[in-house]
Amino acid sequence: MYKLGLPADPKEVAAIEARRNREKERQSRFFNVRNRVMGVDVEALNNQVEEKKLQEATEQSKDAAYATKQVQYDLVAQMLEKEEAERARRLAKKIQDFREQKQQLKNRCEFDPWDPDRLQREFPVYLNDSDPFYGPASMQCFFGEDLDRTTYLRMQQEQFRYSLERQLQEQQQARVDEKCTDMLNDQLHLAMDMQAAHLARLEESCRVAMMFAMANANKAQAAELAERQRLEHQRQQEANLMEIQNQVTSDFLTGNPQVAQNSMAPHRVLPYCWKGMTPEQRAAIRKVQEAQCHEKEAQHQAEQALDTEWESQTMHLAQAAQELEEQERELCAEFRRGLGSFNQQLAKEQKAQQNYLNSIIYTNQPTAQYHLQFNTSSR
Repeated sequence: MYKLGLPADPKEVAAIEARRNREKERQSRFFNVRNRVMGVDVEALNNQVEEKKLQEATEQSKDAAYATKQVQYDLVAQMLEKEEAERARRLAKKIQDFREQKQQLKNRCEFDPWDPDRLQREFPVYLNDSDPFYGPASMQCFFGEDLDRTTYLRMQQEQFRYSLERQLQEQQQARVDEKCTDMLNDQLHLAMDMQAAHLARLEESCRVAMMFAMANANKAQAAELAERQRLEHQRQQEANLMEIQNQVTSDFLTGNPQVAQNSMAPHRVLPYCWKGMTPEQRAAIRKVQEAQCHEKEAQHQAEQALDTEWESQTMHLAQAAQELEEQERELCAEFRRGLGSFNQQLAKEQKAQQNYLNSIIYTNQPTAQYHLQFNTSSR
């Protein structure tokens, strides 16, 4: 049958929840009247544009990095190809030189087998019987018989000795060539080291010369800057002295009151040339200030009197409120006392009523026969 009640996949539940949240967020953006002006999600479009730009920038950076790496790899590949070609060329040259020097036809051990008739031409077969027509049947010439074996052995020994001497000479020549090669390599390394040391000395001397020239240039620039600063300071001092002299001899410091008067409006003054008020103006201003002070003092006294009146009224109102609260408390206490006496009277009456019911009315208790008759009659 069908499998029911299986637990849901957490990944599927998380994906459904994420889609539901995205849908809720999209609906909140769509149905937000304050942000939605047209039927287009501007924020989502802007986010898409930003994501597209970011993706393009990332792809461009990746392409640039890939192009840079590709150029580097191409350069490395070209260098490796050149080095491999140079190595192959040197190896081929060495092989060709070895073949030309060591593998000549006349120096080969198998030179004789390539010419098998050489021994017959140089060393013809000698028979005791001078008749060339004698064959094996004549019992004079046997198959496999070697009459010149001693001569052949001596020739082989000489050939072996020659080959051995040749090999020794080749080995000695190889050792000499190796020593020459090592010596040439050592000389080359020594020359390279000497050239590197010479270049290092030249570089050091150039660096020292550049530093010396730079120090001289810095000194010259420092001297020029100091001279320029001295001249500038001198000009500034002269300008300051001239300014001080002009200020001392000007109308601003001499106290000429005519300088502050405005020619266009005599009742106004020039602020940048005004030297202050006259004693008459100061006296008039002080008089006005004193009048304002007296007026302010009278106003303050009136405000204090008004505040005193308000405070007295507030105190009277507080006392009246306190008296009303005391009267209210007395009435409440009297009401509680009357209510208590009424409750006691009512309790006494209820108790007398209950005693009357229990002692007079409910004196006869119903028996079981009464209940049985009552149930039968009700049926």
